[in-house]
Amino acid sequence: MASKAKFNPRKLMELAIKVMRQSVHEPRKNGKASPLVGTVLFKPDGTVDTACRGELRYGDHAEYTLLERKNRHNRLDDCILFATLEPCAPESRRHPKLSCAERIVLARIKEVWIGIEDPDPKVDRKGIRYLQDNGVTVCMFDRDLQEIIHKENKNFIAQAVERAEAAKKKKLLKKVILSQFESALVTSAVDDFSKKALEEYRTRAGILDDINSEAFIHRLLQQGLLKHQDGKLIPTGFGFLLFGEEPRRMIHHAGLLGTIYYPDGKEEPRDFDEPLVLIPDLVEEWLKNKLPSVINRSQMRRKELPVLPFEIVREGLVNALIHRDYDITGAKCQIIVTENTISIKSPGEPLPPVTLKQLQSFSAPMLSRNPLLHYVFARMEMAEERGFGIRSLKNHAEKLKLPLPTYSFENPYIVLTLYRSPESAILAIRSDILEAMNSDERTAWKFVVTKDVVTSTQLMKHMGIEERKAQRIIKKLMDANLLRRIGKGPATKYEVVHP
Repeated sequence: MASKAKFNPRKLMELAIKVMRQSVHEPRKNGKASPLVGTVLFKPDGTVDTACRGELRYGDHAEYTLLERKNRHNRLDDCILFATLEPCAPESRRHPKLSCAERIVLARIKEVWIGIEDPDPKVDRKGIRYLQDNGVTVCMFDRDLQEIIHKENKNFIAQAVERAEAAKKKKLLKKVILSQFESALVTSAVDDFSKKALEEYRTRAGILDDINSEAFIHRLLQQGLLKHQDGKLIPTGFGFLLFGEEPRRMIHHAGLLGTIYYPDGKEEPRDFDEPLVLIPDLVEEWLKNKLPSVINRSQMRRKELPVLPFEIVREGLVNALIHRDYDITGAKCQIIVTENTISIKSPGEPLPPVTLKQLQSFSAPMLSRNPLLHYVFARMEMAEERGFGIRSLKNHAEKLKLPLPTYSFENPYIVLTLYRSPESAILAIRSDILEAMNSDERTAWKFVVTKDVVTSTQLMKHMGIEERKAQRIIKKLMDANLLRRIGKGPATKYEVVHP
């Protein structure tokens, strides 16, 4: 295998995008857009091969061209593949054609880097899942490169989303199931859907068809939210979660648990057992006029502090409902409000290959755990189309000069903590560390915690201090494991280690 020094994933990702731009559009009378796809094969000796869609023949997938046309007689066991678009899944090709995911597995390639998910419902994360189920390590492109791929495939993605509603998925031999909740919930019926929830979806998504019309029902069938079974219309598990009148009646871990802890020691619990599409608005109504009262008081004095906009809470809450692992039946999503923080808990570890570190650095690649849920919330303009919306969480916090949100894992939950005031991050530090900090160090921490990385120059400018004092403060914060040095010399920066 080539030395680590020769293997530079970032450069290979960038090369794949460069190759992607050479894709040959397949001429079609129906105006269907061809995706721009670029692939790169990194070989054990450090050399690379590339291919784009349609390079040798109209319509040929880039992976097929690279693996079958250019490397058919070569051993590819230790090669690493980069592809700007998710390889098509087994059920996406007409028999007897092999899917790109199957070709990769048969070529014994053990590591694949993927740009973005293919939003076509026949593929969406199922190509990734097939690779992972067959022992292939899957990594995603860097977030900024994903955004480039999305932008340059805008027309294809728009049409792929439309195809999600165009026809039923055909039953094929090697169907990949992402979750048991894609199946029909046989003990339920279409009449169990909440008309209020369906109407909310129709209105927010701009759907013209009446919710009782055949066209609307057909739409739900196409989206995998209803299924025909034994001559009846049966909700799938995801359909029941989204629109069921009482989801917890059959899916006991559905919904959301909410609790407000007031400064005077009182608690206000609230269980949200309604359809998923209604919960964000219900939470907003519950918290209305309560968020300010929680943070505007203290035991000794009253102090007006900025109110955390509900847009930030909604972003985190919708992400939790969409991306939780619904196969974990012993835990529910939770929102916990205190005087200083709002914590949102979502059952399930980060979805591989997404890592907790990527979430905390707000650089996590875009990837959906539950594409069917994600699609509905995105149509309702309540979720970022293909990602986690974590960039907007960071942007909101920076705009309000609040500490950046933090992610942690407390088995079995991913916990997102939103800080409600500049002072709240101070209180999140361990008591022994806090007691050892002087006023200047506390002031410095309140500044740096609003950043993901900081320089000594920024700290000097903010506090109006000389470099020697700034370096002393930085050293103290590093000793307390609140800052981590990255880079050397003039390029030195300090990564903020959020508590």
